[in-house]
Parts: sequence; structure tokens; C-alpha cells
Amino acid sequence: MNSDVTIRLSAFLGILALMIAWEILAPRRPLQTAKPQRWFANLGIAVINAALLRFLFASGAMGVAVLAYEKSWGLFNTVSWPIWIEILLGLIVLDLALYLQHVMFHALPTLWRLHMMHHSDMDLDVTTGVRFHPAEVAVSMLIKLGAVILIGTSPLAVLLFEVLLNGTSMFNHSNIRIPTNIDRALRWIIVTPDMHRIHHSTLPHETNRNFGFNLPWWDRLLGTYLNDPSESHQTMPLGLAHLKDPSDLTLQGILILPFTGKTGDYPIGRR
Repeated sequence: MNSDVTIRLSAFLGILALMIAWEILAPRRPLQTAKPQRWFANLGIAVINAALLRFLFASGAMGVAVLAYEKSWGLFNTVSWPIWIEILLGLIVLDLALYLQHVMFHALPTLWRLHMMHHSDMDLDVTTGVRFHPAEVAVSMLIKLGAVILIGTSPLAVLLFEVLLNGTSMFNHSNIRIPTNIDRALRWIIVTPDMHRIHHSTLPHETNRNFGFNLPWWDRLLGTYLNDPSESHQTMPLGLAHLKDPSDLTLQGILILPFTGKTGDYPIGRR
């Protein structure tokens, strides 16, 4: 196994175990649906996605970053900056690209069809952070590869970004309780679970807010930040208003959802 794969897998398993333990010890809200079915679907999707990416993109973003460096492709490969500045800027620019991509998946109905599988989860916990449709994952990887080539991001920055992305996605989807004063302070440097939970509200005007995964700055700067949901975090309904039957959200059901489900009023500008 390649060293970068080992690093990413080790970080994934470690953070997954930590978040599961935290959810057991200090849950934020009671779960509304049966955990075994949800976890089988969500973790099953994660396994499918890992195999798909390995098949379609064998070298991954790291391999493309190495190629870009060797060929002097991209902005950062045309300048001579200290490595720490290049890594820091690379992480920030890639995170902005991820934010813009996320907004695009909410704005275009065709892409929303792929993304709504993620939002169809009726509960939010650590496994929701890996619940993305394989087609969305493939499209996202193509966008990421394009960004890596355009920016000329260093291989180390790409590795750090992928570890951070997986880790923060599991963290901010987790059903964990953080004291309010600590949460408010953390929101200036990282997307917290309370901040991101609003994005999974059944209300479209809340779903289309708080798009950030890693850094919370883009939502604040670009006008998509929402401080609090209209209901409390303990009682706010999660998921999609038109998909509330757990029997439709099995592993098979969510795989075919983009082709059979309705988009509802969620795409930006639909209403």
C-alpha cells in the first residue's frame, strides 16, 4: 500500500473511532432512525467510493500533484516561495475551491440530484460525513484534479488537504455536544457540528447556508453564513422534507435516488 494511502486510511480510522466514542459519551441530540440500517448504508457507500476512486483514479490527487510539479504546471510551480507558504496557500485555495464546488452542487439541479443523497440522511452523525453518491465523488475528484493542476499545489499540501477534508467532514457531521461558548469561538477557525447541522435542515433556506467543510470564512465573507437554525438543535428536523420514509433510504435506495427521487424545492433559486 502506498504511504499516502496508509496515512489517509490511518487518519480516517482514528478520527472515525474518536468521533464514535465522543457521540456515545456526549451526544448532541437523540437519533430518530435505526442506526444499523443507516450505518450499513453510509459505511457501505464509503467502501464503494473508495473502490471506485481506486479504479478510476489510481494515482489520485497526490499523483496528479507530483506530475504537475514535474511538468511545472500551475501557478505555484512557476514561483519560488518558501514551502510553508506554498502549503498554507495551497490548503486555503483548495478549501475555497471546495466551498465553490459545494455551492455549485446546490445551485444546479442536475448536480443537486447527486448531492441530495448526502442530504437525505434523516439523522446526522459521523457516518453522514462519508455518505456521498459515487457519481458525486467522481465529479468532485475531477474538479479537485483540475484545481490541483491549475494551482500547482505541492504533493504535501494535497496530502494534508485530503486528511483534513476527511477528518473535518466526520467531525462537523458528528452528533457531539460542544459547550456553546467553545463552539462560538471555534467557528472562527473551523466548521463546527452546530454550524454545519443547520446546512442539513429540512428547510430550504437553511439547507442553502453554511456550505463550508474545513474553513468557516467563506460563508461569512460570501454571505451564506447562518448563525442559528429557526428551531433548536435538539428538535430541528434533518434531511429532505420529501424523503421521510426510512425504508426508502437503504443502501440500494440511496444509490438509485439521483435517478428516481424528486429534487424538491432545494436547488438554489428554485423558489
